[in-house]
Amino acid sequence: MNPIVDIIIRIKNAYLTRNESVVSPYSKYRVSVLEKLKKLGYISDFSVSGDVKKTIYIQLKYTDGVPALTDVKIYSTSGNREYISYKDVKSVMSGMGYSIISTSHGILTNRELKKMKLGGELLFAIW
Repeated sequence: MNPIVDIIIRIKNAYLTRNESVVSPYSKYRVSVLEKLKKLGYISDFSVSGDVKKTIYIQLKYTDGVPALTDVKIYSTSGNREYISYKDVKSVMSGMGYSIISTSHGILTNRELKKMKLGGELLFAIW
């Protein structure tokens, strides 16, 4: 299974069940996506623990009982990769959400992708 799809679905399901936190296996790719989600305000924090078998603990963010994340649309899966150019990037929910793209410069949002005039793998849209 695609590690990004796995972590996004874990986070979405935890928000749907009103959990305070969620646990995920460790990978550098997952951590880079979580750093971007933290910067965008969709999670409050995360930490990595363990020496040999590492685990990521993710703290979810709620504002007056309302989850920070409303929904997610996944584009790239392990069997169907979707690539996009900066010319083809569209806004998500009229600018209320973000598309997350994996590029040669790291994980970027749709707005950062347009500014840098890059292309990459369209992972998911979040709002």
